[in-house]
Amino acid sequence: MGKKRERKGNKIKDFLMIAGQLMVTHLLVLSKSSNGGVNLRIGRIPRGPTITFHVESYVLAKDVLHLQKRPKSPGTEFLASPLVVLNGFGDKSSKKVVLMATMLQNMFPSIKVSTMKLSEARRIILFNLNPETNMVEMRHYRITIKTLGLSKSVKTLIHANVPDLHNYKDISDFIMRGAFASESDIEDGPEASVVLPRQSESDKRAIRLFEIGPRLNLKLIKIQDGLCSGEVIHHEFITKSKEEIKQLNLKKQKEKDEKNRRRAEQERNVKAKAAKLAANQKKDAEGDEEENDAEEEQEEMEYDEEDFSDLMEEDDE
Repeated sequence: MGKKRERKGNKIKDFLMIAGQLMVTHLLVLSKSSNGGVNLRIGRIPRGPTITFHVESYVLAKDVLHLQKRPKSPGTEFLASPLVVLNGFGDKSSKKVVLMATMLQNMFPSIKVSTMKLSEARRIILFNLNPETNMVEMRHYRITIKTLGLSKSVKTLIHANVPDLHNYKDISDFIMRGAFASESDIEDGPEASVVLPRQSESDKRAIRLFEIGPRLNLKLIKIQDGLCSGEVIHHEFITKSKEEIKQLNLKKQKEKDEKNRRRAEQERNVKAKAAKLAANQKKDAEGDEEENDAEEEQEEMEYDEEDFSDLMEEDDE
């Protein structure tokens, strides 16, 4: 598996053949149109559906980190599945909203809340459906938990980081310097604090989210019932009348019938060729047997002539 590489001539069916072996459930295809626009197709393997988005704007992960004052490179966050948060997808009466929510949620492994550990919750994927622009906004965050009610100096000691004390006469001077704390040392508000399980009410933690990227703003174009093909269930910009839909269904059915007819004809031709090949092989085998019999008879006749000549020579003597 490690030696497999994609090639320029690969098609979708080539990826489908190895998707099951690699436990891949979704196919993401980025394409660029002739006018320079970027489209994203998300398809469920192996039979769809497929949702096509237009990428209105995006920001790479490296650019998101570059804009931060104190960026942190990713560590072990990607060893666990992220928490998926869907906001604005509550309209169950809209078929397109339900399909988008189901597709986006199933792209990531399911999490059992009853058995998961809080230490495994390291990342959050947020999908927000903006009702005004009708765009899906994707954001990616890293989760950090910090202790409340402590100064930065005490936190440094708690986390076993040995501070530089050569400028202090006593450890109390290092701790009491919190009176001149910077803005980053101020506690978070109560709305960002939680009480962890098996902890007292006074032992609160502050939850902070740090964006690690990328950012995506997606505009829905269409939804198809197959994998990158099939009937268009919904189109954001094109609407058809009942008569047009009926004509399209008749055309698709006709194409399907023609395809089935050709396939059946090909199967008949293959069977006929196989039967003809078997008959020729049988005929060749029978011909070889007759040729072998004739050669044996010829050898017997030559042997009899030699014996007859030997007898004649004996009588002459």
